Amino acid sequence: MTRTTPPATVPAHRDTALRTMAGLATPMAIRVAATLRIADRLAHTPKTAAELAIEVQADAATLERLLRHLRTLGLVRSASPGRYLATELAEPLRADNPGGLRARLDLNGAEGGADLAFVSLLHAVRTGQAAFLAHYGYSFWEHLADDPALAAGFHRRMGEAVETISGDIAAAYDWESAAHVVDVGGGNGTLLVALLHRFTRLRGTVVDVSTAASPARQALTEGGVADRAQFVPGDFFAPLPTGKGVYVLSAVLHNWNDADACLILQRCAQAAGPGGTVLVIEKVGADGESATTEEDLRMVAYFGARERGLSEISALAEAASCEVSAMHAAGSYAIIELTVRT
Repeated sequence: MTRTTPPATVPAHRDTALRTMAGLATPMAIRVAATLRIADRLAHTPKTAAELAIEVQADAATLERLLRHLRTLGLVRSASPGRYLATELAEPLRADNPGGLRARLDLNGAEGGADLAFVSLLHAVRTGQAAFLAHYGYSFWEHLADDPALAAGFHRRMGEAVETISGDIAAAYDWESAAHVVDVGGGNGTLLVALLHRFTRLRGTVVDVSTAASPARQALTEGGVADRAQFVPGDFFAPLPTGKGVYVLSAVLHNWNDADACLILQRCAQAAGPGGTVLVIEKVGADGESATTEEDLRMVAYFGARERGLSEISALAEAASCEVSAMHAAGSYAIIELTVRT
């Protein structure tokens, strides 16, 4: 008879920690609170669940249960019997908070809705395909293309994220030597506006899908750089405007699988021409190789894509007739300078 060794007993504290890490109730409760703007609605005036339910069009009894859990998390407190008030911990969930977390977690928003695709992560792990596609039946980009308002919100939040790093990016590279910058997949033009503000002799072009046209042109005008910049609707899988100087891919390649990312680089290389420059801006980690693991899984879930280190980007560059000529640290990002082979 074969004897099997019984599994070791897991200490209770480890079991509890794993249950907490794996639990879905708390993150979903916080996301529902963000979607219903509960932090805003309970910011100054204590309200009962019944009063709040009228405002948010919810079932009062179930909302009460949600509020009780939010109270255990410290996001709301009991101001008086049956009445709730938001706490300081809930401030990041306010719509006017500069961190933009409320919009990021909103289940009706592009990213908040995409996060729900994590329930299909098993499919992505087994197949390498996007969990989003398996969950919804269409791709993330198709979803944006079908909903201009959703796309506008997404481009706005991506622009806000770029704005927080634009200073580091501007300081990390000799942009004035470029003369003209083409921001490929540049969204609402936030990065280009920041560069043109800092380098007054620089000119630029934003190339992106047509849903980005209105916010990009508005940003260029409001930024006072419309006389030195333009928006050109385009697809980075198709030929790009040629002879424009330096081509930039800022946080673009991590949205695509290797085959698509290589094609995007090839289009940039073709437009830049032999000896031309393509700048890839990505989070590659302090050592150039260790990307953020959570963000990497998000790329899998959303797009069937990946975060990449320098060696992986170098391999893509080689396949696209480019070679890495330099890497410039830019805060939490890096600017990887590629030269198109002659």
